Amino acid sequence: MHIVIMGCGRVGASLARSLEKRGHSVSVIDVLQESFRRLGPTFQGKTVKGVGFDRKVLERAGIQRADGFAAVSSGDNSNILAARVVRETFEVHNVVARIYDEGRAEVYERLGIPSVATVRWTSDQILRRLLPSGSEPQWRDPSGTVRLVEVHVHPDWVGHTVGAMQAAAQAPLPFLLRFGVGQVPTESTVFQDGDLLYAAVTNDGVPDLEHLFANPPAKH
Repeated sequence: MHIVIMGCGRVGASLARSLEKRGHSVSVIDVLQESFRRLGPTFQGKTVKGVGFDRKVLERAGIQRADGFAAVSSGDNSNILAARVVRETFEVHNVVARIYDEGRAEVYERLGIPSVATVRWTSDQILRRLLPSGSEPQWRDPSGTVRLVEVHVHPDWVGHTVGAMQAAAQAPLPFLLRFGVGQVPTESTVFQDGDLLYAAVTNDGVPDLEHLFANPPAKH
């Protein structure tokens, strides 16, 4: 995968190094050349000086072939503007925007841009949104038989109720993260774009669960 990151502060630099360690190609955009020092001497990706919502800057970063885009600069407006340009102009749908004003998160989500509020931000949350493949174990019981996993969900599940998703999975879906805040869903809770879903499942059941949610829901 090729990922473009706007912002080379502490968050952006950490994210870039983590992605590169996982074998992905990375381009980092920042308005300050000296910011790229945070990447360290071993960083092999591309650095581009400029504004992250400038089309030519994005093109130099390889946005046309990008599989994901993370806007993690220090400005909410810049992050959202860049995310919208990337999604609407370059049709990259796997975008994440970090915000400082948690109260504006819902507005951004309605624009179709998953956002992570800085107050509750962790690098893992951004990373999992950018790399939506497989499941991420969060907890295992002492015997190693049962685990709680964060599951990647295909976009076509958006709009389905958690009750319907549990029935399809034949496994409990005990909680989800929405706008960076955890909640215990009811059967009538509607799965939204940007939600992070968690499932309780046995080790043997993980492959079936991953396969189910990695694909669109079956049509009846």
